[in-house]
Amino acid sequence: MQFEKITVIDSCGLTQEIIDQIAGLSKSKITIYTDYPADDQETLSRIGDADCVLVSWQTKITAEIIAKTAHLKYIGMCCSLYDEASANVDIAAAREKGIQVKGVKDYGDEGAVEFIFAQLIFLLKGLLKVRWKDEPVELKNKSIGIIGLGTLGLMVAQTALHFGMQVYYFSRSRKYEQEENGITYLPLDELMATCDIITTHLPKNTVILSEREFKLKKPNSILVNTSLGVPFEKEAFLNWIDSDRNFAIFDADGVGDFVEEFTGHDHIILSDQFGGFTFEAKQRLSEKVLANLTNFLNSK
Repeated sequence: MQFEKITVIDSCGLTQEIIDQIAGLSKSKITIYTDYPADDQETLSRIGDADCVLVSWQTKITAEIIAKTAHLKYIGMCCSLYDEASANVDIAAAREKGIQVKGVKDYGDEGAVEFIFAQLIFLLKGLLKVRWKDEPVELKNKSIGIIGLGTLGLMVAQTALHFGMQVYYFSRSRKYEQEENGITYLPLDELMATCDIITTHLPKNTVILSEREFKLKKPNSILVNTSLGVPFEKEAFLNWIDSDRNFAIFDADGVGDFVEEFTGHDHIILSDQFGGFTFEAKQRLSEKVLANLTNFLNSK
C-alpha cells in the first residue's frame, strides 16, 4: 500500500534514512519543505493535492485549512500529541472530514531530563555567569516540585531522587503508585510555597501559574520550563523574577514567544537549543513517524 502523494510541509526534524523510507510510501515523488509557512494560505498551498502530510508542532493546520483540502487522508504530527486541545492540528475538524491524525510521544524525554539537571547543576555551582546562592551548593536535600507527572515529569522525579532531593509533585490526577516510591503529592499552592525548584511539564497552551501562584512561591527559588510555550501569565512571571533573587531556566521550546523580551535578564537563563531534541531523539521521532504511516497503510 502507498499514499498517492506525501508532502513534508515544514522542518520536521526527520532523519534522512527515514525520509528515504517514507518516500517509498508515496506513488508520486515526495515533496519536502525545510522551512515554515508564513501563513495559513502558504500552508494550504504546500498541502496542495497531497493525501498525506507530515508537520512539526510549529505549523498550525486549522479547521479552515482542513475544510479547503481536497485529497487529504492522513496528517502525521512529527511531535508529541498530548490531547486535542493542545495540538497544532484541529483534530476535531479532521475527524469530521474523515482525516486520520497521528502524533507521537516519548521521543525526547531523555534529552530533556539531561538538559534540566545540567542547567540546574551549572546554576547551583555557578559554573557560568550566575550562581543561585552566595557559594556553590548541591542538589542533595534541595526540594523540587514537579507540575505534571507524565512520562517526562516522572523521569525528572526519579532522577531527582537519585540526587537525594526532596521530591514533590502536582498533577491533574493523583499518582498513588508513585507516592509509594518517595514522590509526595502537594496541592499547587503548597508546592509553590515549599519547593526550591519548580519544573513544569505541561501540554502546549496550558497556563497554570498566575500572579496568585507567583506570590505564593518560595523566595529565592528557581523555575524551569521545557514545555512547549510558557505555562504562566507573562506579567506575573516578570514581577516574580525581579524579586527575591529568583531564577528561571528555559530551553528554546520553553521560552515560547518571549525570547527577545527575556534575553539579557540576569536571572533568566535561556538556551537556543531544544532540550530534548538530540540526535537520539530525532532517531526515535523518525522511527515512530514511519511506524504510524505504515500502520495506517496496513490498516487499509
